[in-house]
Amino acid sequence: MSKILIVEDDESIALGCEHTLRAEGYEIFIANCVATAKDYLSRNSYDCLIIDLGLPDGNGFEVCKYAKEKSNPAIIFLTARDDENDIVFGLDMGGDDYITKPFGLKEFISRVNAVMRRKNNHPDKEKIITFGNLKIYSLKGKVYKNNQEIFLSAMEYRLLLTIATRKGDILKRDELLDSLWDIGGDFINDNTLTVYIKRLREKIEDDPQQPRLIETIRGIGYRGLKDE
Repeated sequence: MSKILIVEDDESIALGCEHTLRAEGYEIFIANCVATAKDYLSRNSYDCLIIDLGLPDGNGFEVCKYAKEKSNPAIIFLTARDDENDIVFGLDMGGDDYITKPFGLKEFISRVNAVMRRKNNHPDKEKIITFGNLKIYSLKGKVYKNNQEIFLSAMEYRLLLTIATRKGDILKRDELLDSLWDIGGDFINDNTLTVYIKRLREKIEDDPQQPRLIETIRGIGYRGLKDE
């Protein structure tokens, strides 16, 4: 039975999450502050941590850092605001997903189950994906261009990872949209996808006007650079 530690100071949210996860067969533990979470982590290991960013004696990033020093659990952040900087920082620290409050319990359990499936399929093994002059460290959620780290938003990173793992394949726009929805649980439309592709190219391409890593297949979608 997988063990999950919920770090949340709002009792109603914590109990709602606990009830939902127990019904799915998880063993649940609850901490309502940074100090209690660290105490739990010092004495036990957990398969997943669900961490609220705003805690009475600190923030969720402290708990994530401490947990990663002890072992390598899956990490899901809860945030009261859709703050891109917080999200990117959390993913850079090794977070696997984030959920913006308020959230429905059906979405919540779907996201937790998805993270646990990915963890079980790829247990603690760092996979380095080489994509042109980029190196993508999938476990750490970091991307390097010519050995210099570049910072991507959560959706930019997910989009890059989707294309890089299917390099050489033509990905239809609808297929990309479905893939991003499945990974992130966030709704994006066709116009938003175009914007994300543009922003991503500005960060990873040597010449965004003549992209080499992400090729546009007009009227169809995109294709990632084939192995050279």
